Amino acid sequence: MISFESDYNNGMLPEILEAFGKTNSEKTSGYGFDPYSEAAKEKIRKAVGNENADVFFLVGGTQTNTTVIDSLLLGCEGVICVETGHIEVHESGAVEAFGHKVIPLPGENSKLSSSTLASYMDSFLADETHPHMVQPGMVYISMPTEFGMVYTQEELTALYATCQKYGLRLFIDGARLGYGLESEACDYDLPFLAKHCDVFYIGGTKVGAMMGEAVVFSGMNAPKYFFTTVKRHGALLAKGRMLGIQFDTLFTDQLYFKVARHAIAMAARIRGIFKKHGIAIAYDSPTNQQFVVLSPTLHEALSKRVAFEIWERKSDTEIICRFVTSWATKEEELDELDQILDELDF
Repeated sequence: MISFESDYNNGMLPEILEAFGKTNSEKTSGYGFDPYSEAAKEKIRKAVGNENADVFFLVGGTQTNTTVIDSLLLGCEGVICVETGHIEVHESGAVEAFGHKVIPLPGENSKLSSSTLASYMDSFLADETHPHMVQPGMVYISMPTEFGMVYTQEELTALYATCQKYGLRLFIDGARLGYGLESEACDYDLPFLAKHCDVFYIGGTKVGAMMGEAVVFSGMNAPKYFFTTVKRHGALLAKGRMLGIQFDTLFTDQLYFKVARHAIAMAARIRGIFKKHGIAIAYDSPTNQQFVVLSPTLHEALSKRVAFEIWERKSDTEIICRFVTSWATKEEELDELDQILDELDF
């Protein structure tokens, strides 16, 4: 069975596996205090265009989101995101488990607009009882969004300016950051993104690494005791060099971005295959996630031969399904998908 279930259903990039093998017999200090982690941090600082950025390596996306949010908010503060945001829908209440309310706002094509944020903050501050409420302290967005959408330069600039106007930190979840930055819909680069937020992370798990995310404080210094907070959240890897080696590899010879471009090209072909067979596209995603509308009959038949994910049961006759590509997606797999759709009678 071919699989388009996620972008982390393979092990890791061959280059990373090779690097692990070459360094396996070495002895280094733990918790990220090793030469590979230091080299990776320097490469990331260079890539983001900020030699003073604080960089930390954490084990996974949920731990990263909860750690960053908890480290920047007071106990009475909450975090704003769109109603489809990952921390609101797909992280099992992890943010709330550490005492911070998630405040969902309506999204526009799964993105948070500066006008929506400003309208909410004006209404909140105009309420004379707002000192009794959870106080907004941060804005969380994903780049790309849960639906694979990309913030434009204009949108990101306006959103960050609005955050600064109301004294809110802007945190960008970059679990799939490479796919967002390398998409044709993106009109800026990594240094631009780094200058238009307070903190973001570069996802490794979903972009070719075995595991790991790199948190970058680019618009502010890391909070006091951030390293300790990482450990408190269970996000600190004792064998820290395992993360350092991966990011050192990913940020050598533009590998991170090459991986992203390959996955996007494969996703574009998947999109073309479904269009060829008259299957509707649910969301106009320019990244490595493609969402299509299947009938229950087609879903049942296709799922017997292809692994993919149900995203939303829209109605009795329409199921929105997600197909995801990665560094490991092969042209032959797309040929097989095309052939399977040819063979199915729908």
